[in-house]
Amino acid sequence: MMNRIKLGIIGTGHMGQYHVNVSRQLTDASLIGIYDVDSSRARFIAEKYSTQSFTNLEELIESVNAVIVATPTFLHYEISKLALEKGIHVLVEKPIAENVDQAKELVELAKSKELILQVGHVERFNGAVLELGKIIEKPLFVESRRFSPYNARIKDVGVVLDMMIHDIDIVLNLVKSPVKDLHAVGQRIVSNHEDVASVILQFENGCIASINASRNTQAKIRTLNITDQNAYITLDFTDQEIELHRQASSVINLTNEQIRYKQESIVEKIFVHKDNPLKQEHEHFINCILGNTKPQVENEKDVETLEIAHKILEEIHTGIPHE
Repeated sequence: MMNRIKLGIIGTGHMGQYHVNVSRQLTDASLIGIYDVDSSRARFIAEKYSTQSFTNLEELIESVNAVIVATPTFLHYEISKLALEKGIHVLVEKPIAENVDQAKELVELAKSKELILQVGHVERFNGAVLELGKIIEKPLFVESRRFSPYNARIKDVGVVLDMMIHDIDIVLNLVKSPVKDLHAVGQRIVSNHEDVASVILQFENGCIASINASRNTQAKIRTLNITDQNAYITLDFTDQEIELHRQASSVINLTNEQIRYKQESIVEKIFVHKDNPLKQEHEHFINCILGNTKPQVENEKDVETLEIAHKILEEIHTGIPHE
């Protein structure tokens, strides 16, 4: 049993910098240092956050018990595999790897070495999503919208692997049923990848999900609406808020003229403990390493999420439906 985890961060770009900042706030882990292929960037971030910058990747890996991989997607597999082979626990940003075969190999490697391999689906730790799992009984229809302005820093993947994958992950873990049918469309607008995408998933248990994403929208919209068997639930990721709409049938006489008021529904606002989801993600990773808790999601679900994402991409790019 380790007392305090020695943590390293690989990649100090936009997301990597957030990881560096949050990792310094952890109770059961110490940030040992960071590495970036851009050594000047690594030195700048190290100085800003009072940590050490490493000029050699393997040297950093050999100095820690766990790493956070926040590099571009095409490097996820190579770096995660290197760390796992050396017996180091890994938290890798989503998607877990470029393709499903790479993802499966990483999962098997982590399992064979009894290491924690966690994928950075940060929305799993959104306070509203954590509460949602306690509310949902039997989802019948799910609609998600994740829209944002274009961000030029994301160049290696399109909107499906950049943004929509969050909602694929959440929907699969909510519905808990195999995908029976999938239909997807998408379009390039401002990049070399798909910038808008719309997907319909039909599950074996009858649930239908409509998942929509755009990175060419001037407003940020991140919502999830669920028709459950006994309620209609709305979730706002940004505000971390949930509302439950339940049917009501009371009819009240208001005046002697028989004017009536019919209450159509009851709206409940669910209390949500709001915290920094990235910090929650880090703490979960560390607690899994220490044996204080079990992984929130099994790695096989991470592979399934990537499989569905690639089926969506294939249909967008080829027009061939997956039955």
